[in-house]
Amino acid sequence: METTVYQNKMRMGLLALVGLLVLGPVCANAQHRKEKTVHSARNHAVHQVVRKTAVAIPPKPSFGQLAGLHGEHDALALKSSVALVMDQDTKEVLFSKNEQAVLPIASITKLMTGLLVSEGNLPMDENITISQADVDTEKGSSSRLAVGTELSRGELLHLALMSSENRAAHALGRTYPGGLPHFVELMNARAKALGMNDTNYAEPTGLSSKNQSSARDLATLVNFAYGDPTLRELSTSTGYQVEVGRRTLQFNNTNRLVKNPAWDIGIQKTGYITEAGQCLVMQAKIAGRKLIMVFLDSAGKLSRIADAERVRRWVENSPLLSRKDAPLASHTPDQRVVIN
Repeated sequence: METTVYQNKMRMGLLALVGLLVLGPVCANAQHRKEKTVHSARNHAVHQVVRKTAVAIPPKPSFGQLAGLHGEHDALALKSSVALVMDQDTKEVLFSKNEQAVLPIASITKLMTGLLVSEGNLPMDENITISQADVDTEKGSSSRLAVGTELSRGELLHLALMSSENRAAHALGRTYPGGLPHFVELMNARAKALGMNDTNYAEPTGLSSKNQSSARDLATLVNFAYGDPTLRELSTSTGYQVEVGRRTLQFNNTNRLVKNPAWDIGIQKTGYITEAGQCLVMQAKIAGRKLIMVFLDSAGKLSRIADAERVRRWVENSPLLSRKDAPLASHTPDQRVVIN
């Protein structure tokens, strides 16, 4: 009897041990999966909270925005905080908005760069090699002109004025007789000679926010540069191809208005860096008048083009503005704004 009881206890113990050995890992795996599911759910919840609470970093404001110039409203509802429309022949100001504000001008700088290269009577067929010194360390902008690319001075001038090629503009200044520092000195001296007293240049591309000017000064530059046939032709070219090694690179104008048949543009230049906003200067014939237009610190990628269209429609649809004795329309603040 005792033996039977003992044997039964042994059997039950063995069965319990077998059950533990067989079912233990199964239960452990089930518990692990449960814990993993809970952990994943918690992580997902945390990630959801992070995504919901993440704050978007606002874009860096332009100098004009920092100065409060975008608070100035005008009759044409322009998006540019600075604007000037002037009759090229009579110098009558048809429209002005913060015209004396001194702001960064971005690649409008290249108009002065091109003027000096053109006036320098340098051989346009002389080859220039893009070097590491021409690579943008100011803004880190890209370029299709790799270090080692060899193009003629004329080709580089074309690309700088038409497609705002930064390495091309820098190479033009770097290889000017006397070197880059001398070239920048000449840029500032030429500005002073033209009466551009609000203007300062630090380098030939416009990547530096230290390149600054006013709408009045830029209108003076556009008016003078218009007298150079080379600048007129290259800045209004719609497209240009250059041979780089075994490749043919197509470059296009940064101002889409040069392709628009509704526009008759004599000279133009666009520009953009964050500190300057979207910029545009040009000479164009509208409603029988040769007009010089300057738009600085425009908010939005296409806003400078839209502002030019607003001005064109305003001039074309106003009978008074189509005559030389048209009254002036201005919107100029009482005090001058200078940003350093």
